[in-house]
Amino acid sequence: MQTNTKTPQAATKAPPRRLSRMKAFQFLYGQAFAEAKTGLELEESFCAFPAQDISEIENATCEGFAWELVSGVWSHSKKIDVVIEQFAQNWKIDRVGRVELGLLRIAVYEMLYRTDVPFKVAINEALELNKLFGEEKSQAFLNGILDTISKAADAGTLTGHSDSRGFASQTLHQRT
Repeated sequence: MQTNTKTPQAATKAPPRRLSRMKAFQFLYGQAFAEAKTGLELEESFCAFPAQDISEIENATCEGFAWELVSGVWSHSKKIDVVIEQFAQNWKIDRVGRVELGLLRIAVYEMLYRTDVPFKVAINEALELNKLFGEEKSQAFLNGILDTISKAADAGTLTGHSDSRGFASQTLHQRT
């Protein structure tokens, strides 16, 4: 007979960041079809989003890394899109596939606003999620854009964004 070795603390442990990124991506992908108009609407939609595991069902709140990604990408989407378009040579945002755009938005958000996420991690996570949700041929596209943004941010030549790597305070009342 097997015994359950899970401690009560393990049930409330935060999910690995990759799972949080996956949830954030899936939610943001859905937003491409039915976009929230307000921060409150975004929060309500996220809280109602299907859970990844039983601990999320038991603790259905809008918090954690997945929510931080969702609210951050949503709040800064206009600035993020300017940066993506700047480095996606000869590509307009509306021509980029929805999967690729969602992955780019999350990675660029992490690169520009999250000091706790190294650029290489943001790039690698986007590429790993693309293996699950995107097309193989888009790997080079994503990697090229994200690597170029990373180099520009490192060199301090990133234009169109004034507070690179300065995690701005998030407000869900206004999108920037």
